[in-house]
Amino acid sequence: QVQLVESGGGLVQAGGSLRLACVASGITITRNVVGWYRQAPGKQREWVGSISAGGITNYANAVKGRFTISRDDALNTAYLQMNSLKAEDTAVYYCVALTTPQYWGQGTRVTVSS
Repeated sequence: QVQLVESGGGLVQAGGSLRLACVASGITITRNVVGWYRQAPGKQREWVGSISAGGITNYANAVKGRFTISRDDALNTAYLQMNSLKAEDTAVYYCVALTTPQYWGQGTRVTVSS
């Protein structure tokens, strides 16, 4: 019924930019808190940032000033704009609707090379 699908991952050089999308179905994404998380190989899942139903965003210190979360109401889509990418940003990125229950996407892989 509810599905979140991430896209936009890939290989990018350090200092470059990438925009991830999270397309939702079965749920109105703009009416809920949406979070972005990432998991690097061999590491635990890490919170990246979130956006509230009112559009208020907050970010982990590791990405603050470089990443921006936004939404598109018409497309029922959340975005993660990633700028000034670093090697340590390499991870599988997930979006999640912070409802009860939570709904997670399948993830999209981001690899940052130097």
